[in-house]
Amino acid sequence: MSSRDIRFRWILLTSVLATVAALVGMTALSLIRLSQATIDANRDAQRTKVLEFTNAVFNRFSPSVRIFWPMNVEGIDQHWQSTGRMPDDFMSALLEVAADSVYSAVYFAPGRFQSCETGSPVYRFDPETVSFTAIASPPPMVCDGIGLLKTRLNLLIDDYRWNTKRQFDANRTHNVALINHRAEGVVGYLSYVIDQPYLHGTYLPRELDAYFGDGTHTGAHVWIYDWVRTEVVASNVAGIDYDRRKITVAQRFSDILDTWTVTAAFDDTSALAATRGTLVQNLSLLGAIVLLLLLTFTFLIRIWHKERDLTLRQAGFLANVTHELKTPIAVMQAAGENLADGRVSDPDRLKAYGGHIHTEAVRLRKMVDKLLDVARTESGQLVLKPRPVSINRIVTDYLEESAHLFQDPRIRPELDLAENLPAVMADPDSLDTIIGNLVENALKYGGDTRYLRIATRHSGKTVELDVQDKGTGIPRHAHSLVFDKFYRVEDVLTARTKGHGLGLAIVKTLTEANGGRIELESEPGHGALFRLVFPALPTPAPDTHPQIHTDHAA
Repeated sequence: MSSRDIRFRWILLTSVLATVAALVGMTALSLIRLSQATIDANRDAQRTKVLEFTNAVFNRFSPSVRIFWPMNVEGIDQHWQSTGRMPDDFMSALLEVAADSVYSAVYFAPGRFQSCETGSPVYRFDPETVSFTAIASPPPMVCDGIGLLKTRLNLLIDDYRWNTKRQFDANRTHNVALINHRAEGVVGYLSYVIDQPYLHGTYLPRELDAYFGDGTHTGAHVWIYDWVRTEVVASNVAGIDYDRRKITVAQRFSDILDTWTVTAAFDDTSALAATRGTLVQNLSLLGAIVLLLLLTFTFLIRIWHKERDLTLRQAGFLANVTHELKTPIAVMQAAGENLADGRVSDPDRLKAYGGHIHTEAVRLRKMVDKLLDVARTESGQLVLKPRPVSINRIVTDYLEESAHLFQDPRIRPELDLAENLPAVMADPDSLDTIIGNLVENALKYGGDTRYLRIATRHSGKTVELDVQDKGTGIPRHAHSLVFDKFYRVEDVLTARTKGHGLGLAIVKTLTEANGGRIELESEPGHGALFRLVFPALPTPAPDTHPQIHTDHAA
């Protein structure tokens, strides 16, 4: 793989990751905003309901004012001035107001009213006779209400353009001024005394229930709170004290009942919990998707790295194989040419040439056998013929057949073969190949000590075979990699030792194909121990030697 291809893959991968990160971020932000919007919409709906309630209460007092809007106040003033009485349509309107259950009494004061203390006349409307009756001592709340309205109009009369002006005196009286714009004066003042028992005990509880229901079931706890007297006027919940810390919505009445505030605490825990639960669920799902994508990308990167490493190892393998194939072929070709030309006639030289050809041919055959083993394994054409065999017998037969490997006097295999070792069900040729590869590996990478130990033992239901050396050892990070095709530990010894990285891969494949497993114990500088573990048969091993020597000299 060229550096250009690698660079392109990294650019592509980075672009994909950046795109996925952007999409995930946008999706998470959208989910959070949607959840917050749902919560805000719920709160807005609560505020709207409270506002609708205050408007309904406000409109409850409006008919007593709107009834005078179409009247000719100037004509009313002239009639009062000339006759001392109000016109019939005006008195009929007052009769309707007096019949309203929200008011307990209606009073009237002429426009020249100064104050109750100065003896300004105040009249009470009598619904039965539809007439006014002079009151010597009017209720203080009536005097206060008319006085407040009179003071307010003194500041507004020059610019005010409506024929009525109303003013509430807390929750006691509803006061209305009749204004003659042409004369720039007030015809008179009406004071409606609010019926407190009806307002507190009937009207407000009924309206609260109509808008908010029973708070113990709907979760809407609403209080009408008098902030001047610091007391609750009305509520839709019984037995729940007013607590300003729980209030989520507060709404003042506009220009009526101006010392009252509608306060509400909405128990929206379930709605908020559902919204937040949905948000958590969606974010969890998004997180799972992101995790899956990350795992996928990690897996792809690992596959890519393995592919790159495999490509590099294959390139190195091809280079090594090509070189090693050329060497025996070149030796055999040179020896064959000399023999074919007849230039060698001495018997000793003929024998030497023949030995060279045989040695190189054996070496070439082993290389080809390894390549064929790998090819058969990869293609699924590996044919096994398992039968009960003795591992001890396979080991001793191999050592006898491979005596040439131990011609160096420094090499003496140390044998520790257990007696009465059970048989294993395996293919004898596979075991021979496995042992051969492990022994050759130990001799190649055993270092200067040339130590080789082969041991067998019976452990419970298994038979174990150990092949150990005292060479350079294998780093822990490479324990799983040494069984991969074409992999070789990078160190000084392997750099100057010929090899293809196939031996241990073949060992692992054949061991597992015969129902066993391979284990590795090794630390750098302390050699390596390869342990083969096979299931033991309940029968004694065939062809078991009655006596095993602890040392086997080549």
